[in-house]
Amino acid sequence: MQGSFIWYELMPTDAASAAEFYTKVVGWTARDSGMPGVDYTILCVPGYDMGVAGMMQLTEEMKARGIPPHWTGYVAVDDVDAMARKFADNGGTVHHGPEDIPGVGRFAVVADPHGAVISLLKVIMPEGPMPPEPDAGTPGTFGWTELMAGNGEEAFAFYQQMFGWEKDMAVDMGAMGTYQCFAKDGKVLGGMMTKPPMVTAPFWGYYITVEAIDAAAERVKQAGGKVIFGPEAVPGGSFILQCEDPQGAYFALTASKR
Repeated sequence: MQGSFIWYELMPTDAASAAEFYTKVVGWTARDSGMPGVDYTILCVPGYDMGVAGMMQLTEEMKARGIPPHWTGYVAVDDVDAMARKFADNGGTVHHGPEDIPGVGRFAVVADPHGAVISLLKVIMPEGPMPPEPDAGTPGTFGWTELMAGNGEEAFAFYQQMFGWEKDMAVDMGAMGTYQCFAKDGKVLGGMMTKPPMVTAPFWGYYITVEAIDAAAERVKQAGGKVIFGPEAVPGGSFILQCEDPQGAYFALTASKR
């Protein structure tokens, strides 16, 4: 599990409106986490109690610091404190923590040397059997992660050092450079490339699986979101769509059929 993405989290300005948008677009159900003293929403694939993502509204302090609505991904690590130090010692930044989440685990928010933000998580494993999870590729699960890097080659070398990621398929994007897919223990996790000039800052993006991309694009627009790229076919036979939700958070969708 070390080095794999295990959780995704949305931080909107209005959690209730965000839940309404994503349930319409993706088909998730939303429920309260039940954590005492914490207003945290769990987003689930219908029919499964095990959530695929969480949502917590931006605090006034976060907004005062200029943090916009956004999605973040959590990478599993064995030792959050040690990994946060490793990020800092190799040119990265620690933005928050390490800090405990009672009953859940320990986390930190970090950034690579070019400023792309990602989170680290060590989970407290519960006793007894785990509830069933939806299979990979089920609509509502996360199907891909993607880094628009400050420098693709430097970013891959950095994350290889941090998480032990391995190179997988590389796609020649012509003038845009190389799109480098990366894997952990033979499982492909996502891809990264040097960001195009029109992208103002390096960032991580996350792709949610839907059944069909054209219908999803219509749902995005009807629910008040914005399509910023696509639908587009990508190598491997899938289709993608890159979007902003009504509060300005970037997200993406992927489907095996148009």
